[in-house]
Amino acid sequence: MQERQAVIFGILLAALAVIGLGAAAVYTNSIDLPFFKEQFAAAPTPTPTLDPVPCPPEGALPVKYSKVKVNIYNGTSTAGLAGRTADDVEGRGFKVAETTNAPVTYAGVARINFGTKGVAAAYTLAAHVPGAELQMDARKNATVDLTLGSDFTTLLELDKVTLDPEKPLVAPASCTPVEDLAKAQASAKASASPKATAKK
Repeated sequence: MQERQAVIFGILLAALAVIGLGAAAVYTNSIDLPFFKEQFAAAPTPTPTLDPVPCPPEGALPVKYSKVKVNIYNGTSTAGLAGRTADDVEGRGFKVAETTNAPVTYAGVARINFGTKGVAAAYTLAAHVPGAELQMDARKNATVDLTLGSDFTTLLELDKVTLDPEKPLVAPASCTPVEDLAKAQASAKASASPKATAKK
């Protein structure tokens, strides 16, 4: 009886040793188990993509600050940020139309939204907000929206703003012509709209 128990005990110890060695081999990548990798491999982190940046119209000059109408939105949890920034923006001559909280938070420095008529105005404002993301939408007027993000601190010091009222706005190397973006937006809107069907 004791011999049988000793044999069973020995088998159990041997099995545990084999399992331990196998686990160690998998852990140290000594053994390649495809099924194990498929089940436990970390999902790849998606690469964030930004909307295309529209080019300023060829030869467009900076817009006179008093002609730029701006809405300022607080996309952070910092109370009063939009109001304080609006004071700074107005102090530089821009026309602030509205200040309020953004419907959702924004994680970057700032985002400037505008339509085809507000491209030059958006570039003019962006010169005061380094790191701001430029995003064109389908609005028909020249008003621009400035949404402040969690990385925003303050406007660029006025003496460091490089705009020259007599020199055309500089286009980023990777920008897209406004006309191309407008066509793409119109096409996307048309595709998303439900088609009417005749009643039978």
